[in-house]
Amino acid sequence: MALKTLQDLFADELKDVYDAEHRITKALPKMIKGATSPELTQALQNHLRETEEHVERLEQVFEECGDTPTRKTCQAMVGLLKEGDELLEEKGPESVRDAAIIAACQKVEHYEMATYGCLRTWAKLLGMEEASQLLQRTLDEEGQADKKLTQCSQKLNVEAVEGSDESEGTGDEDGNTRQAVTVGRRSSSGSGGSGRANARRKM
Repeated sequence: MALKTLQDLFADELKDVYDAEHRITKALPKMIKGATSPELTQALQNHLRETEEHVERLEQVFEECGDTPTRKTCQAMVGLLKEGDELLEEKGPESVRDAAIIAACQKVEHYEMATYGCLRTWAKLLGMEEASQLLQRTLDEEGQADKKLTQCSQKLNVEAVEGSDESEGTGDEDGNTRQAVTVGRRSSSGSGGSGRANARRKM
C-alpha cells in the first residue's frame, strides 16, 4: 500500500493495531495461566476484558472511516508476544516468573500507547472527532493498565530478589557447587591480593 497521504498512513496503522489487539486477546490467557500473584492475575484478567473492548472500538473507528475492519500483520506485536512466550517456558521461582510476565506485558503496553497516541492525533487532524475520542479512551486505559502493572511490580520485584537469593542458597548439588565456586573465587581473590601486598613489602 502506498502511503501518499496522512489518511493512508492512518488506515495502515489502524489495520496494524487491529491485528495487534486480536493477538493480545489470544496471548493474555496464557499470561494469566502462568501468573501466580493474585494481584497480577486480577490485573491481567481485567485488561483482557478491556482489550476485547478495544477491538470493538477499533471496529467503530473503521466504520467512521467507511472501511471494513481489516487486519495487517503487526510484526512488532508478533515479536513481543513471541518473547513473552519464551519467558513463560523458562523455569525458576514463581516471583521471578511473575516479574518476567510484567516486563513482557509492559513492553506490549508501551507499544500500544505509542500507536494509539499517533492514531488519536492523526484522527483529530483529519477531522474524525469521534474516532479521536474513541482512540483516546483506549489510550487512557492502556496507560492505566501500565500503571497497574508497575504497582504489581513494586512488590513482586522485591520478592523476585529474595526468591533468587533463596534458590542460590539451596542445599542441592547445584547449589553447593555454586557456593563452592563463589567461595573459591573469594579465597583466590584474597590470596592474590595478599600475595601482591607481600611482594610490594619485600621490594
